[in-house]
Amino acid sequence: MPRREPVLGATCAVRAVLLDADGNLFPSEEPAFAASTRVTNDLLARLGSGRRWEADELRRAALGRNFRALAGDFARDLGVALGDEELEEWVAREQRAVTRHLAEVLRPDPRVSGALERLGERFELIVVSSSALVRLAACVRATALDMLLPPGDHVSAQDSLALPTSKPDPAVYRLALERLGLEPGEALAVEDAAAGVRSAVGAGIRTIGNVCFVPPPERAERAAELRAAGAFAVTASWAGVVELIEATAACGPVGDPAEPGIAEEVRA
Repeated sequence: MPRREPVLGATCAVRAVLLDADGNLFPSEEPAFAASTRVTNDLLARLGSGRRWEADELRRAALGRNFRALAGDFARDLGVALGDEELEEWVAREQRAVTRHLAEVLRPDPRVSGALERLGERFELIVVSSSALVRLAACVRATALDMLLPPGDHVSAQDSLALPTSKPDPAVYRLALERLGLEPGEALAVEDAAAGVRSAVGAGIRTIGNVCFVPPPERAERAAELRAAGAFAVTASWAGVVELIEATAACGPVGDPAEPGIAEEVRA
C-alpha cells in the first residue's frame, strides 16, 4: 500500500491510525453474535457439551476474540480433540453465517465516515481485526466505507498471518506496522475491546478506547476495562476519537497515561 507523505509543517511522529473493525467502525457485535451463537451451540453439541449460550451472554464472554479461538478453547476445556480439518469446517460455517447476516443488517453511519474522511487527509488508515477478510470486506461495503478503507488496507489475525491467531495476541498489529513500514511510535490504534487494546499495546502502539457502539448501560464498565488493558484515553464518540488523535499527534508522544483531560474522561 502507498505511504502517505507527511503534511507540510507537521511535527508529530504519528503517521498512521490502526482501526479495529467490529464494534468500532460499525455496530456489528450484537448482530454478529446473534448469528455466531447458533453455530457455537451446534459446535458445543458436537463436542458433547450440554452448555448452550445466549447471544448477549456469548458476546460479553468472547468480546475481541474470533470464533477460531473460541472453538479451540471450548474443545480444550471439554477435553475433546478437534482436528485441524474439522476446525476449519466450523470456522468456515460460522464465517458464512455471520458475514451473510452482517451484510444484510449493517448500514452507513455518517459519524464514522465523516471522521475517517478527516483523519484520512492526514494519516494512513488501516483496519486491524481478528475477523476474516471476507467478513471485513462485507461489513465495509455495507457501511459504505470501502472507498476510505479498501480491501488492500485490511489486516486479519485469521487470514493475514502465516499462523492464524486472535487478539489479544499482538501479532496482527505487528504485521500491520510491518506492512506500513512504521515503528510503533508512528501509529495510534483505536479499539473497543480489552483484548484489542492488549493486542495493540503489546505491539507497542498507543491506543485509544472507543465505546461509541457499546450499549450505554455497559459503557462505564467497558471504559474501565479499556483503561485497565492499557488505553491512554477513552471516548464515547467518533468526534472524540478525532479530537484525541489530533491532540495526541499535535503534542507528540503522550506522557503520563493519567494526564487530566485526556486519559480519565469518557468523552461524549
